[in-house]
Amino acid sequence: MCLTLESDYAVRIIGCLAAENKRIDAKNISERTGVSLRFSLKILRKLVSAGLVRSYKGMQGGYELAKAPSEITMLSVIESVEGDYYLNRCHEEDFVCTRGAKGCCCYQNVFNEISEMVNKKLASCTFQDLLNDDKNSAAK
Repeated sequence: MCLTLESDYAVRIIGCLAAENKRIDAKNISERTGVSLRFSLKILRKLVSAGLVRSYKGMQGGYELAKAPSEITMLSVIESVEGDYYLNRCHEEDFVCTRGAKGCCCYQNVFNEISEMVNKKLASCTFQDLLNDDKNSAAK
């Protein structure tokens, strides 16, 4: 299973803002991340709504992180564009199981364990960690 392209791009955009550590206009974000300007703007709106990014209007306008990179996790970025992350749809609150086995399905239990592991890993990975890893990789 893959996360959506929107999540991938949201991670790239936050990574770009974290690396630059300054206000950047949407056009430059688009160019640096390889995400179309239109899609970048859509994602940026979601990131602003989630409180991860601040937007500024006018001649000196642009976008910057609303929090330190150490306070932004991969999970928070993905959830800002996707909502809660589940490996399988049977974990969604309003899902109706066609087998009538919601809550007692052996498959659901395995998918739940995997979802919890993925969420835990994504929640433990901050953008400061990623910046540090990138710097260490470049130094080698």
